Amino acid sequence: MAIELHRSGHVATIRIARPAKLNSLSLAMYEDLGRAFAEARDDEGIRAVVLAGAGERAFCVGADLTESIPALASDRFDISAWDPAHLKGMKFYKPIVCAVRGLCIGGGFEIMLATDIRIASTEAEFQLPEPSHGFVPAGGTLVRLVRQIGYAHAMEILLSGRRFSAAEMAAKGVVNQVVDPDKVEPLAQETAAQIATLSPTAIQTIKEAVLTLQDLPLEQAFAEEARLGQRTFTSEDARRGLRAFAERAAGSSGKQG
Repeated sequence: MAIELHRSGHVATIRIARPAKLNSLSLAMYEDLGRAFAEARDDEGIRAVVLAGAGERAFCVGADLTESIPALASDRFDISAWDPAHLKGMKFYKPIVCAVRGLCIGGGFEIMLATDIRIASTEAEFQLPEPSHGFVPAGGTLVRLVRQIGYAHAMEILLSGRRFSAAEMAAKGVVNQVVDPDKVEPLAQETAAQIATLSPTAIQTIKEAVLTLQDLPLEQAFAEEARLGQRTFTSEDARRGLRAFAERAAGSSGKQG
């Protein structure tokens, strides 16, 4: 399969595995990627996800130019069918750490924007070339990018069509860290594993709040924040955490006495 899903403990790794074609996505791969995200979302044992590409040449260069793009250009295909692969409209509140090596272009860039923490190789390159071909990056990017980083930075990436280095992407706030190529995926796995040790109720509620509250009027957003907060305070995760805290505090007091 060109889309792979593997589990290790509470972490799932979803891999775009078509390295001979720079991990470009066929129509079938888009469907499989959407299914992989849904499977990870619905598996209660999975608390965090790593998204990566196979090989070192590319994370993903987007849609397969020999199949997917011609289908769109001839109006034989509705781009909204790719929504699950781009996590559009899917209530996916588990954290996703993206490991980017090599090229991250077009649809690959767009899929990266659907993730939460991004670790890039020093040799990674990023580009939204769509305007040079006469169309636009409509896989969530026209909505997400300007909400994730500053307006001027977002518009430079969207309008120029040029390639950017990993260092430039870090400076603009698109990626979190830039490391040597051989450290990208180990660091992504380590980051996901660390997050997976925390309360899944709290972690998923944080992501849900960030994704759903940002466009609400201020008073409504605060009210909804309080509701979500109360949901976590009364959860079993919180009861266990508070018991453990009380036990540690009691033990510490006993030692001091």
